[in-house]
Amino acid sequence: MNPLLDKLQPYPFEKLRELFAGVTPNSAYKAISLGIGEPKHPTPAFICQALADHLPGLASYPTTAGSDELRKAIAGWIERRYGLPALDPATQVLPVNGSREALFALAHTVIDPVPGALVMCPNPFYQIYEGAAYLTGAQPYFANSDPSRNFAPDYRSVSEEVWRHVQLLYVCSPGNPTGAVLTLSDWKELFDLSDRYGFVIAADECYSEIYFKPEPPLGGLEAAHKLGRHDFPRLVSFSSLSKRSNVPGMRSGFVAGDADILKKFLLYRTYHGSAMSPSIQSASIAAWNDETHVQENRAKYMAKFNQITPMLREVLDVELPDAGFYLWAGVDKRAAISDIDFARRLYAEYNVTVLPGSYLAREAHGVNPGRNRVRMALVAEVDECLEAAGRIVEFTRKLAAS
Repeated sequence: MNPLLDKLQPYPFEKLRELFAGVTPNSAYKAISLGIGEPKHPTPAFICQALADHLPGLASYPTTAGSDELRKAIAGWIERRYGLPALDPATQVLPVNGSREALFALAHTVIDPVPGALVMCPNPFYQIYEGAAYLTGAQPYFANSDPSRNFAPDYRSVSEEVWRHVQLLYVCSPGNPTGAVLTLSDWKELFDLSDRYGFVIAADECYSEIYFKPEPPLGGLEAAHKLGRHDFPRLVSFSSLSKRSNVPGMRSGFVAGDADILKKFLLYRTYHGSAMSPSIQSASIAAWNDETHVQENRAKYMAKFNQITPMLREVLDVELPDAGFYLWAGVDKRAAISDIDFARRLYAEYNVTVLPGSYLAREAHGVNPGRNRVRMALVAEVDECLEAAGRIVEFTRKLAAS
């Protein structure tokens, strides 16, 4: 067996199941889960129809590069969304089966597993980054989030010795779980470091279309263009239809950016056997070509967050995020309790599930930056989320009074 598999830690939801083992939640309350970031808004009917209309595509083997039509639809969306000049759909865009598998697979394309090879990840982070690092033979290095910088990672504290060994940097903007969005100056700093040390930047942007400010979040390709990096050297961006279009079961996304990296990534994926079904490709074209359903989806999230954030702010350390569908809440504002105890007792007493923040981070540089915070995924319809928020407020006030 591959000994590197032994380095993998249990997924956060496995830890959550262990935490809740033996706990019988209060039967007076209907179960509400804010634990898993799975979109719950209905899938738009026109996407379902496009999928059904193209089911005969199941009779054909797909190509790894995807159809010309899909690559053109993705390139067109990127150009419209980020104000970019025309991309080359043949060389700068590659369809993938959701951003998760592509984020993992990219590491196997770009990492040279020499002794000391590092993959830098934000902390807290999406656990795929860590697993990708270990299974390529590299080691993860964690850049802790900085609350004073709206939870953006603190890259300036990283030493030159560490940067010299970094081969791949995972960036998550908007961040999971913090909702933080990198600024143009943040991107310039990362590009300068990439130029100096030669590492590849993988920009995970799957939450980019759920935001709460007038201006949409800045993307990596957009930042590169604004800074005169028109061929996107050592930069690839990942996005997905899952959150944008409420189709997590379609497993449809893309990678775009540096053509030289994508050429190697396509070669890797050809052997990996990760081509997208022709039926899914057709439904994806329909989704990428429509913005009305995205605007409606964003409005639903905005309505939820604008109601729920003020409620929870009364009892928890929480603010409206830049983007994404999570609230990243400090639980020790009113009562001395850990994130793990908070999650377990909330489940037992009020039948609401939240994810302990320490499960989403690692102990690094003397601290676990997720400790004493919880992640709440406001993915259900507004009434269910409001009910959950009301229970959390009641529970937290009871803790503070005890």
